[in-house]
Amino acid sequence: MVSQAPTIYSLQTPKDISLSDVEAELSQIWQSYGIGDANGALPAATRATTFTLVVYEPEETQYLLSASGYYNGPIDGILGPQMEAALREVQRTHKLPETGTATPETLAKLREEVAKRHGTDATGENGSNASYTLEARSPRIADEIALRNPCRIIALCPIAGEDEGVKAQVSAYCPIQKQSSSTLICCEYITLTGTTAALERVGGMIPALLIGGLPKFLWWKATPDPNNALFKRLAAVCNNVIVDSCEFNEPESDLLSLQELVETGVPLADLNWRRLSAWQELTAEAYDPPLRRASLREIDRVTIDYEKGNPAQALMFLGWLASRLEWTPVSYEKESGDYQITKISFLAQDQRQVQAELAGVPVADVGQIMGDLIALRLSSTNPQADCGTVICSETGGCMRMETQGGAQSSGLFQQVTSLSEQKAEVLLSQQVQRWGHEALFEESLAVIAKFLKLDNK
Repeated sequence: MVSQAPTIYSLQTPKDISLSDVEAELSQIWQSYGIGDANGALPAATRATTFTLVVYEPEETQYLLSASGYYNGPIDGILGPQMEAALREVQRTHKLPETGTATPETLAKLREEVAKRHGTDATGENGSNASYTLEARSPRIADEIALRNPCRIIALCPIAGEDEGVKAQVSAYCPIQKQSSSTLICCEYITLTGTTAALERVGGMIPALLIGGLPKFLWWKATPDPNNALFKRLAAVCNNVIVDSCEFNEPESDLLSLQELVETGVPLADLNWRRLSAWQELTAEAYDPPLRRASLREIDRVTIDYEKGNPAQALMFLGWLASRLEWTPVSYEKESGDYQITKISFLAQDQRQVQAELAGVPVADVGQIMGDLIALRLSSTNPQADCGTVICSETGGCMRMETQGGAQSSGLFQQVTSLSEQKAEVLLSQQVQRWGHEALFEESLAVIAKFLKLDNK
């Protein structure tokens, strides 16, 4: 059953103001408004008092280039040589003037390509990367959050182009629900737009816009960069830094960057980690019965299939498993071909060798989340061990394992039902219920970093 989004009442449409006048303008809104219609049906409005969410999101150009396969560089909003070359390639492909810039015609062609890949319309409304584009005029990015947790949202929108300073806007929206109380609790939006250099210049002013005494979250929808000055400034004052590794262009190196951040004390959360919860729960449940607990230590073969493209979920699941079973990584290698094959060797505590294989499987029907897990098999070279387990997605992802005989020979076969809603906005609305360090995620990330550093490129 799909939940219906609440009606959004615009208390203040986006209004351009000076950056130094943001707080004064917001205060004026709440001093001026006690909204109500002609019949007094709408209750009065009060400002958000739950938390502040800072969203850093480059414009859609790099997302579109990445999703359509033209670009695999950092998502940072900077028009660098790699991005310019990608834009020229798009323009050559579609016989457009080769400007190397994001012209309206170029973006239109990119949206069409992404829409075809995801089976959506060209606006990206139904799940492409473009659907995550933030626009102050359309506050859908915060609908799920505002429904449960009205808050202040500060949107930082880096753009490629000439440095013309930072443009500031303020607005306010209130979700109206059938079971509404006598008062509407509204979201405040502050939108700051400019080049990355311009945003960094005003970085010292941004912490002053966070609501004092309340939790503060940073949703960094770009390539994580421990050396980014603005990132470091904001991470230092926020209770939680949130990323989504399904959007990483270079997952292996970006996961290593996350580990660097953890080592410096940054409290990290990954929305893609939350998507693994059903797989983790079923795996733990498979070895819960007393008769199978001892056989858990007999596992020495792991095979994980995922949708070809982004191995982040597969790497995180393996990192979690290895951290729980105390395996030490000893080798890491990749094989090229139709399948993205990665082979990782571990040593168990009793010095047994454990072999893991991650396989990026080409799929005809690409899902909303790049790199979703399809199936996993846990087994042992010990024929007496009762540890064989196959878990696969509800979409019938065990085909490769069945052709290898793995499903039939396994002692336990289970089917995982994916999260009912995997979109980042919905997962984010759950993530903001907690903050601080996530020990299990950090321990898993530490193991991932160890075997990624063994990569013999």
